[in-house]
Amino acid sequence: MFGVLFYEFFKIGLFAVGGGLVTIPFLFDLTHRFNWFTPEQLANMIAVAESTPGALGINMATFAGFQAVGVWGGIIATLGLVTPSIFIIILISEFLNKHACDVWLQNILSSARPAVLALIISATLQVAEISLKSALMFGIFVVFAIMMYFYKKSPIFYILLSAATGVILEL
Repeated sequence: MFGVLFYEFFKIGLFAVGGGLVTIPFLFDLTHRFNWFTPEQLANMIAVAESTPGALGINMATFAGFQAVGVWGGIIATLGLVTPSIFIIILISEFLNKHACDVWLQNILSSARPAVLALIISATLQVAEISLKSALMFGIFVVFAIMMYFYKKSPIFYILLSAATGVILEL
């Protein structure tokens, strides 16, 4: 079980280029292939991971691994997620030092941005599908989106406000 957990999160760490939000489609895939956690639990994990300190991907791996097989699962999943990054960053930093000004490298890096954006939008739509199941939830989403657009407050403010909203409305 630990080998499968490490391998699955190693793959996520290897291919989730662009940051923590990009891990979400991979995690949704895990909900379909393994009984480690449900899509609803994943949506809750995203909320918890977004509202706690640390990198989203690492928080998600730790929580998902813990859900799957306990404390050691959290450790193994986290190690699986970060292992590729350690090796890739070492290789890339050496490579970029030698080729940073090459036009072909700049073109490759520029072309990756739309793919990363597509992964983030895909993750957003999957989370929205789970989270916005009622008119009340959709209304809360719209109010918060408008507030965030017009009132540039700290993300902490909105996290605390959403927590308070959930308590008050007993969601």
